[in-house]
Amino acid sequence: MYNFESAKISYAAMGIDIEKALETLADIPISLHCWQGDDVLGFDGSDSLDGGIQTTGNYPGRARTPDELMADIEKAMSLMPGKKRLNLHASYAFLGDDKGKIDRDAYEPRHFAKWVEFAKRIGLDGIDFNPTFFGHPKMKNGLTLSSPDDETRDFWIRHGIATRRIAQYFADEMGSPCLFNVWIPDGLKDVPADRLGPRLLLKDSLDKIFAEKLPGVIDAVESKVFGIGVESYTVGSNEFYQNYAALNGICCLLDNGHYHPTEVVSDKIPALLAFHDKIALHITRGVRWDSDHVVLFEDEVKEIAKEIVRNNAINKVLIGLDYFDASINRIGAWVMGQHSVQKALLYALLSPDAQMRDLQNNASFGKLMFMQEKIKTLPLGAIWEEYLARQGLNDDWYSEIEEYEDKVLSFRK
Repeated sequence: MYNFESAKISYAAMGIDIEKALETLADIPISLHCWQGDDVLGFDGSDSLDGGIQTTGNYPGRARTPDELMADIEKAMSLMPGKKRLNLHASYAFLGDDKGKIDRDAYEPRHFAKWVEFAKRIGLDGIDFNPTFFGHPKMKNGLTLSSPDDETRDFWIRHGIATRRIAQYFADEMGSPCLFNVWIPDGLKDVPADRLGPRLLLKDSLDKIFAEKLPGVIDAVESKVFGIGVESYTVGSNEFYQNYAALNGICCLLDNGHYHPTEVVSDKIPALLAFHDKIALHITRGVRWDSDHVVLFEDEVKEIAKEIVRNNAINKVLIGLDYFDASINRIGAWVMGQHSVQKALLYALLSPDAQMRDLQNNASFGKLMFMQEKIKTLPLGAIWEEYLARQGLNDDWYSEIEEYEDKVLSFRK
């Protein structure tokens, strides 16, 4: 059984500075997605999901109001180590007296002021933001920015412009850049007659949304292979968005559940780093074709973390979580995912990358394989427990989840 001091000796024998790794890990921000807490419904009128999105399960305790969601987020974050950010969708606006009077194309910073107050109160590193192009009656035939209907497309362009200015408000208020990420559900259930036309309309719509340069806003676009109901054709494909991002100098966001099951985002990270100063991630866990399972400490998450660390890209890769599981305690799901990503980053930080790179460059592939395998059995757990202790936490956090469920969630009917 390893304790921290004996674990340090094991890692030091491979030339690894544990103290430096722990210091670095504590300073890597992870953006927590608000939509895990209420099953992606938001507070601007939607009572069901569409646009290729589906949440399964009916575990009790879903947040029904902004106050409940904030309380749940605060509880979850109290059990998470490291720097934390909040990732919001536009559908989580505080509309107040404006509810039913204004639509998404007229949202203003004042509708999100309470989120800023909340983020400052609990000491968050910043707020990231997403326009919400789903769960709305003005999705015409399942299309938004690529719709051939001018009125529909113009509405969603105005929504994009309005929310981007809200992103600038977040950046100004929090003193930290805001990642503004565009994902749309547009596509077709069956074989299309025209694949190019919708993409040209999407390109034009994006040009209008991103036309104004806004300080503090990091613009991003996010692709997807397909969604439920749009199995045959997705307008915002990987090839489309990677080209658009490269040509327009914006960020490409990689969601590791948005590709074919045999594709891995870990390999895409260094490919994009060759051309982009910044890239963004939504980390999830794909099971077959379903992408939104709670993140675990599994191989692809480890590989993603390794590519961030070994390429000195900690300040270049913006890390966020994106999943929604309604079959288990939602707060526990948040904590599990954040811990898993932090654990993967620690695993990566405790790797002798310089030595292994030299072995590869010298074609010492047998010894490289030996070292890669040896690392897998080093006592990571003891280092992780020490990290949690230094953050005022411990690895037996689920007891607090059960207590919160008994005292708070169980009364939500």
